[in-house]
Amino acid sequence: MDGPLLSVITVTRDDRAGLARTRASLDAQGWREFEWLVADGGSTDGTLGDLARDPPHWWDSRVDGGPFGGMNRAMGQAQGRYLLFLNGGDRLAGPGVLAGVAAALRAGSPDLLYGDALEDPGTGHLALKPSRHWRWVWYGMPAHHCAILYRRDLVADMEFDMSYRIAADYAFTLEAIRRACRISRMPSALAVFAPDGLSRRHAALGRQEQDRIRAEILGLPQGVRRCISALQFCMASLRSAHPAAYAYLRFGRKQS
Repeated sequence: MDGPLLSVITVTRDDRAGLARTRASLDAQGWREFEWLVADGGSTDGTLGDLARDPPHWWDSRVDGGPFGGMNRAMGQAQGRYLLFLNGGDRLAGPGVLAGVAAALRAGSPDLLYGDALEDPGTGHLALKPSRHWRWVWYGMPAHHCAILYRRDLVADMEFDMSYRIAADYAFTLEAIRRACRISRMPSALAVFAPDGLSRRHAALGRQEQDRIRAEILGLPQGVRRCISALQFCMASLRSAHPAAYAYLRFGRKQS
């Protein structure tokens, strides 16, 4: 397949500072065989001026109904063999991340590659959030969206389902896993997850949409789905009320 090894897709809207952090983490990479595509959702905060002054490999701006519309639009322009969705505000975990990713992709040619992420669990410090084995996908995403890479020809005929406002990446990943023959995990942090994204601001809606996906796509019985939803609600409540306890249960060692 012609083109770069990797397409990094970023969606953003009215988050000039977040996009700058994403750009800086890409600029810091020593390995450069990637393209950067930015789908802006109609920003009015100066983001478009920044993109015009220092353009990525591809970008456009239009009202698109939410981040998944932008992801679909950018996927149609991507030329890389693999796709990484690094949303505005998300950033790579260090300057050597893409070099490590490239080595893993070339060594194993996986259909999906995923790894850990760094996140602030509510304590004011970044902590390592270990990815789950992909066979636990019935519970939720095996890793944050910014720590999963998809082989482009595996998902070339797929789109993010925009009937989901929050959890379309979960449905997308489920279908990709169903199609995949080779799934690999990197035992290291690939990205830093932005703390103020849609999934955090609308967590209850996200859980509702995940429950719908478990019913309609996975076909899980209602009793099982209720147990999963109850556990997720408890963990979300613990995160809000006692972030240190939540971090102890879900995260690994503190990073910064």
